[in-house]
Amino acid sequence: MEFVKIRGEYIKLGQALKLAGLSDSGVDAKYAIQDGKVKVNGQVEYQRGKKLHDGDTVEYAGQTIKIEA
Repeated sequence: MEFVKIRGEYIKLGQALKLAGLSDSGVDAKYAIQDGKVKVNGQVEYQRGKKLHDGDTVEYAGQTIKIEA
């Protein structure tokens, strides 16, 4: 499991995927999310702008990242 540190209160899902290196661009992240390939806290998420907070987990392409404040 990889950890993504955030500075503020939250980070958006598309940004988290890019920051963790799970997608090369915002467009790639957008399509992965729209296609239902990304899970947030175990649930499929379709909103690229979903706000992730401390303790949330994201699963994509066989990898898991955890958000840390």
